[in-house]
Amino acid sequence: MNRVAFVFTRGPHGSSAGREGLDAALATAALSEEIGLFFIGDGVLQLMAGQQPDLIFSRHYAATFGVLALYEVEECCLCLDSLTARGLSAEMPRVLEVDILTAVALRQQLENYDRILTF
Repeated sequence: MNRVAFVFTRGPHGSSAGREGLDAALATAALSEEIGLFFIGDGVLQLMAGQQPDLIFSRHYAATFGVLALYEVEECCLCLDSLTARGLSAEMPRVLEVDILTAVALRQQLENYDRILTF
């Protein structure tokens, strides 16, 4: 069975990439037990609690990340270096429980996957 990593690199509301990545991850999780989610660059913004996308007439899909637990998706990693570069704290509330790793450690985790899809 191929291990599939989903890498989120874009902010949540400037494009549909985050929503499409989440939909793809959920569809893959229904068929495979070997997936992981990784949030780097602006992708770390995907998980921020308290988003108000309705103010910009955008769909609020961040709560859907909570469904991943039903699919037993357990490997979710967030890049500490990306958080720091954006002035965000590792202790900030998020919509999903994640492991916070340095960029080097995150890349090492990604090496364990056969396929990497970037959104």
